[in-house]
Amino acid sequence: MSTYGPLLKTPGVGRVVAAQLTARFPFGMLSLAYLLHVEHVFHSYGAAGLVLATTSVGQALAGPLTSRWMGSWGMRPVLVLTSIFALVSMGVIAFVVMPLWGYVVVGFIGGLAVPPVQPAVRTIYPKMVTSSQLTPLFSLDASAQELIWVAGPVITTFVATQVGTVQAIVLAMVFLVVGGAWFIGSPELGRVRIPRSKRAFGVVLKRPSVVVATLTGLLLIGACAAVEASVTSVFGEGSPNAGIVLAVFAVGSLIGGLTLGHRPISRNTLWTRMSIVFVGLALAVGGTNFWWLCLALVIAGAGIAPALAVMFGSVSATVKFSDTAEAYGWMGTGQLIGAAGGSAVAGFLIDSHGASGGMMVSAVMAAVGVVLPLVTKRWLPDLRGRDASPIPDTEPVTIPT
Repeated sequence: MSTYGPLLKTPGVGRVVAAQLTARFPFGMLSLAYLLHVEHVFHSYGAAGLVLATTSVGQALAGPLTSRWMGSWGMRPVLVLTSIFALVSMGVIAFVVMPLWGYVVVGFIGGLAVPPVQPAVRTIYPKMVTSSQLTPLFSLDASAQELIWVAGPVITTFVATQVGTVQAIVLAMVFLVVGGAWFIGSPELGRVRIPRSKRAFGVVLKRPSVVVATLTGLLLIGACAAVEASVTSVFGEGSPNAGIVLAVFAVGSLIGGLTLGHRPISRNTLWTRMSIVFVGLALAVGGTNFWWLCLALVIAGAGIAPALAVMFGSVSATVKFSDTAEAYGWMGTGQLIGAAGGSAVAGFLIDSHGASGGMMVSAVMAAVGVVLPLVTKRWLPDLRGRDASPIPDTEPVTIPT
């Protein structure tokens, strides 16, 4: 706490962290809320899965694009516009009875309209704190987001089962309005202006550090998605044990992020932190006992937030400020692809080999997530004693002669 106490006392930091978490909270609720609502309408998990898939595709496609728009139009206009479209799409799904294709289309539009809160906040962080505080702030952010994935599904399940699926979506809409207004109204969004990028869309992917961070994030989140599917299959939908085990997984990440967040980042840091995830998931393959899974996943979780913090810091330190939002957008797209792929592959192996097959998928993805940053470590920055802030955008200056 000697690291995080002074950080949270920095003007605006605690407020912005809380505001962006609230603004992103509905998207920790929405997948499960849509799943339960569409299944309730059509009595088919296949139909619900199709709506979720198209929503995720829309979100993956839009991430880098809407993030880049913030450099052209400003953060507030983009966040307001996307929030309005997201809110309308959620309302239509909640209150309008449609054929399945209607839910698919609206879900896709809603995915396209997910507000780029995460790229926005990670773009303004370097302007809020000193260079020595930036890496701990990225770690604090990565750790705090675990609260979304712990509390979101629990609240959604309670409201959907005890009150109704429509009310669960409406609650997510309330969080979007309150959190979105709080974050968009933050003074820091008015003080920070992302310069318009002079490079073509997608050119930021020529930065090796962005590619390594995007692919490693894909593998990490894919492994986590495979774990979620496997744990659910072990205990079944009606047991609270699945939720408890996944909560332990998230708490492990929270603890790991707060414990390791202040440590300096070298070229070896990413693969070593991914190794923590791999060790825990490899242990999870060995058994499906409740307490064994809790032990294995708290170990695996301890590497998740620290690894994400390294990815954020590595990208921040190696791209120009005008490209940071787009770079974080690509990272988000990679993570969405990883989540979809990890869930799908794990599902097939769970059907054929049981929960251990799904856990094997997670362990293999984590293993590749260790090897990739290890063999490409020369492309990652050594931030020991260095500023992790983005590269400044400079303009040519005419000097009178």
